[in-house]
Amino acid sequence: MADEQITTIGRCYGCKRTFSFIPASVTAVTIDPETGLPPGMTVLGTSREPTPEATDRSVEEPICPDCVNKAKQLREFMHPPALPFEKWQSNPGRD
Repeated sequence: MADEQITTIGRCYGCKRTFSFIPASVTAVTIDPETGLPPGMTVLGTSREPTPEATDRSVEEPICPDCVNKAKQLREFMHPPALPFEKWQSNPGRD
């Protein structure tokens, strides 16, 4: 019974859908409730050093698996892997 994980129902911060999750293993993002953004993030999308007050009042918000997968797809689309270069052979017939 001690190893049993309790499932919780909550709202995804990204899409606002309700989903069930295990609090110890869910992907979460830290959000400052005053701004609605992660501490240190500006409304323009740039980052800065978060203030101690913003860090103190921040709370962990769960993210559903669908939003995590969409974020991974977006990252792969925005940053595709580099194209491999073929090895150049100066004289293929020579050893």
